[in-house]
Amino acid sequence: MDIVFKVLFTVFFFSLVTQGNCQCPGASALSIVQNRTGKVVANKSQWEVTISNNCVCTQFDIYLACNGFHSVEKYIPQVLFQLRDGRCLVNGYGIVNGHQNFTFTYSWDQEFPFKPLKSRVICS
Repeated sequence: MDIVFKVLFTVFFFSLVTQGNCQCPGASALSIVQNRTGKVVANKSQWEVTISNNCVCTQFDIYLACNGFHSVEKYIPQVLFQLRDGRCLVNGYGIVNGHQNFTFTYSWDQEFPFKPLKSRVICS
């Protein structure tokens, strides 16, 4: 029994160690930075949103909290698709590779507080 426990513990320990090198925590590895572009669209400031994947792994199916988001600037649904439940899908199910950025713009009076909610991770 003692040997079985030691073997199971060793297998468990090494599985944690090896996964730690290639797994990402999902949406919490995403950061969002927004800046004014200096352009004005329909009397609203234009904002550039940069979503950074701070992980070595690729992330996809990225959802942001965006309840109440508005823009006078037309944006392509494949870039940012607003769902009825207060979430926005980023990059149309597309991917953001490890340590890469995804950028889009919108125009409104003030910066909108986007927050990463969920993503799926592919790590090889």
